[in-house]
Amino acid sequence: MAEYSIVSIMRNAMSGNRHWRPAWRAAAPKRAYDVVIVGGGGHGLATAHYLAKEHGITNVAVVEKGWIGGGNVGRNTTIVRSNYLLPENHHFYEWSLKLWEGLARDLNYNVMFSQRGVLNLAHTPAQMDIHAERGNAMRAAGIDAELLDREAVRAFVPRLDMSEKARFPVLGGLLQRRAGTARHDAVAWGFARAADRHGVDIIENCEVTGFVFEAGRVAGVETTRGEIRAEKVGVAVAGSTSEVMRKAGVDRLPIESHVLQAFVSEPLKPALDSVVTFGAGHLYASQSDKGGLVFGGDLDGFNTYAQRGNLPVVEEVASLLMAMFPSFGRVRLLRSWGGLVDMSMDGSPIITAGPLPGLYLNSGWCYGGFKATPGSGWCFAWTIARDEPHELNRAFALDRFERGATLDEAGAGPLPWHH
Repeated sequence: MAEYSIVSIMRNAMSGNRHWRPAWRAAAPKRAYDVVIVGGGGHGLATAHYLAKEHGITNVAVVEKGWIGGGNVGRNTTIVRSNYLLPENHHFYEWSLKLWEGLARDLNYNVMFSQRGVLNLAHTPAQMDIHAERGNAMRAAGIDAELLDREAVRAFVPRLDMSEKARFPVLGGLLQRRAGTARHDAVAWGFARAADRHGVDIIENCEVTGFVFEAGRVAGVETTRGEIRAEKVGVAVAGSTSEVMRKAGVDRLPIESHVLQAFVSEPLKPALDSVVTFGAGHLYASQSDKGGLVFGGDLDGFNTYAQRGNLPVVEEVASLLMAMFPSFGRVRLLRSWGGLVDMSMDGSPIITAGPLPGLYLNSGWCYGGFKATPGSGWCFAWTIARDEPHELNRAFALDRFERGATLDEAGAGPLPWHH
């Protein structure tokens, strides 16, 4: 498959763009592979890419029940950051951010990674103290963080309501300048194309209906396109984790599935050149390369497997956006969607071998799945290839909930809807 380059773009432009080759093959399933990855989202595709690139394991299949880009990887607000408090989290997400910084070159595909900065607003002195604590923890680990006062926030986000009469006056904020956004569908397509170039089979419209067991261990999957044998099976299906794992006989996991809505406005001229999060409520907003405001908020508050939301969240998110940016009040909403997220009991992910022999699990991403895409795939590939976790994901074991070694970043306790 040809490399993407300025030469290939010019050559195809001159021929009416009629000679582009497919980005990846429409592979048919073989009878057996070394590894089968269930789930063709960002994490599954990244895992396949790094299995081939880093560990030389190319006899790999990624099976996806729908089409590439049709799940959560295409249903998010594209934010990338590593501004976490706990060492286990900020080291992992910082490694993921470093992978983001070289991802376009690695994949030979423009993922449109824009390091425009992520600013977390503070509206009370207590929030400023919390941001200072988190920022100091990040800086101690070599991660960039800046604590901004009120005037610095005003200069960084001129359209923000900084008046004294604002409903939630802004006192300052925590800024990570290296953070930003990426193009979600480009990330999916880039990883799919790169994995395919390594020889990985990407099998779309192939739903897993059961698991094959042999001598007490998982030995493959049953699908709508036939049985596929594998020495190792990795599951990376986000909000569908519980349903897929039930097919393997695993009935209880420390996760819950919730819908998380996101919204896009009509296109505007450049108005917001960073990512801003609201400190007095759950809201994050940025502006896409097409000009639309991209924003989202809290969970819908009930368990579901449906990729659709409800009107109360639309009203809540719109009101919070108005509290931050009153000048956006006349902007029309263009579309919304819902992503199916797997909320863990402590708000941190699970990347582990097990819970059955021959099976490997990647789940519990809560709000953070997209920004973790390269780091998650890199660590999951290591875990599958070596049958042990890397130091970066050692703390993300499934048995931490049994041992009481939870990673409660938000300090909200074992309540998934609070994270």
